[in-house]
Amino acid sequence: MRFLRLPATLALVAAAIASMALTGCQLSSRKLAQERVNSISLFDGKTLKGWAGLADHWTVEDGSITGYTTKENPLKQNTFLVYTNGPVANFELRFKYRIFHGNSGVQYRSAVLDPQLMIVGGYQADFEAGTTYSGILYEERGRGILANRGQRTEISEAGGQTKITVLDQFAKSSDLQANINNEDWNDYLIVADGNHLMHFINGRLTADVIDNQPSKAAKSGILGLQIHVGPPMKVQFQDIWMKPLP
Repeated sequence: MRFLRLPATLALVAAAIASMALTGCQLSSRKLAQERVNSISLFDGKTLKGWAGLADHWTVEDGSITGYTTKENPLKQNTFLVYTNGPVANFELRFKYRIFHGNSGVQYRSAVLDPQLMIVGGYQADFEAGTTYSGILYEERGRGILANRGQRTEISEAGGQTKITVLDQFAKSSDLQANINNEDWNDYLIVADGNHLMHFINGRLTADVIDNQPSKAAKSGILGLQIHVGPPMKVQFQDIWMKPLP
């Protein structure tokens, strides 16, 4: 009659699983709370208060900042939604993103080059709907790719030109891509600490850069969200939190 004990055994197993799930939720909540200590929210979840961009390309949808282009309303050049509550310098920036088609990214320590069209240049934490560029460090309207995915690089100046030295290939690009959710939410972390810049997606380091080119390395600047030229696309951002660093 050993099978008569099965329900009790299953009940114990279920209770253990429930306890583990509760513990996991508690740990996740505790980690989230720790991450947000001394952080400020940059998005209220309802409006674009504190942000400025082209009204026919940016809105709030499903509690998310949403940028989009359509066949009827394309772009001729990249445009940005710019955070208006002051420049950023040293910080940790955490946010969630998901993208449907196309390419996007988050500008930081950047500059507005055209306030009418909201064109921005500077450091960019890149991501896309494709399989190559999510997580790289790109300098919009500047030096181009400063670190491909999985690279640790140092940027210097030689003979008046930018020199990018790859110090380490710490991860395979394909392995980092496998950690990214397609057309679903991903966690992105940008750390800008002096001349040390790091990008993380879903907890994994994707780019690690030391910018030792004084004439080009930006110390502070604006924060912005990108919509890229090309076919119709849609990108969304949630839970945007910034923690200033000394």
